[in-house]
Amino acid sequence: MKHAYEPEISVVMGVYNQWDRKALHDAVASVLDQTFRDFEFIIYDDGSDEEAAGYIRELGTLDERIVLIGREENHGLAFSLNACIKRAKGRYIARMDADDIALPGRLLAQYEFMEAHPEYAWCGCNAKLFDASGVWGARFMPECPSDRDYLPFSPFIHPTVMYRRELFEKNDGYQVSEETLRCEDYEIFMRLHQSGYRGYNLQQFLFCYREDTASFQRRKFCFRKAEMRLRYRNFKAMHMLFPSGWLYCLRPLLGGLLPYALVAFMKRKEAGYKYGRKQTAGTENPQLQAELTEKSGVL
Repeated sequence: MKHAYEPEISVVMGVYNQWDRKALHDAVASVLDQTFRDFEFIIYDDGSDEEAAGYIRELGTLDERIVLIGREENHGLAFSLNACIKRAKGRYIARMDADDIALPGRLLAQYEFMEAHPEYAWCGCNAKLFDASGVWGARFMPECPSDRDYLPFSPFIHPTVMYRRELFEKNDGYQVSEETLRCEDYEIFMRLHQSGYRGYNLQQFLFCYREDTASFQRRKFCFRKAEMRLRYRNFKAMHMLFPSGWLYCLRPLLGGLLPYALVAFMKRKEAGYKYGRKQTAGTENPQLQAELTEKSGVL
């Protein structure tokens, strides 16, 4: 049975206690300002406190394409996204996070790619990294991730991804468990990859991903242990434990032994260096800085 109205894209976003009202509004506005217009925007309130929940309720007045759903209890991002996907009407499902910025051409570029390339089940893109001071680096993702691209970390930036909805009609959605907390994206990408599905990363900067010092402080030791188990199980199934896969299984633990400030410094140095090299090579999008300034006001 068909819905009365079926948009081409359903944008889905789970929100839990986003206290930064401006960051939330800027993230939502960046979706509403997309050049591609045929979408619905499903926002799930995952049991936020009353004040933060009020910020989410305010969003419902911004645009008729916004659909607000949720529960009073907190269940985690995987549960939230599954609820959004179940409600979604679009042929494609695009992720979004409550503190990032989607640049205006993101949905159109991904939609056109997916329409032209039925061999891919989802696609992501490269992203600029920013904090309250502005853009400080970039993340360059592998174009066509292979098995070994899953060893160091997920080869896709989760909130940049657009899926085919039929993928979730044929397969389970996000795994809701303690093991996948903080790495639900890593789990689903590896599981789908093992089932023969393939993803692609557009080599364009269509997204601005917020990453500051606080980003490196969210991974508690229990989450690192869970990720180690997740890595071991999947690397074993993908026949990648030897000769070096087992070392990558230990990566979350080893990272947790280092001071947060040192981890942040190393990651920022690496991302900033790559960003600078790309700018020097003349591949920087001249409109990017202006677009981010307009959308987020952080520069």
